[in-house]
Amino acid sequence: MDLIDSAMKWIVAPVTAFVWLMYRTQQIHATDIAVLKAQAVANKEAHDREFKQLQDSFKAVFTKLDDIERALRK
Repeated sequence: MDLIDSAMKWIVAPVTAFVWLMYRTQQIHATDIAVLKAQAVANKEAHDREFKQLQDSFKAVFTKLDDIERALRK
């Protein structure tokens, strides 16, 4: 009985605590990764919207320049 008590105290309990700590750390990391992925997607969508807006602005400017050029050529 003394051998079982020593094994529980010096082997099983520390291993169990280590496994529990690793599981908890893994869950925290999984949550952090999910948050980072969501932020990356949000940043990419915002960048794409800004880029599209910039392209539309350039198209409008070039259209106006073309209109001015056509008016001057007449």
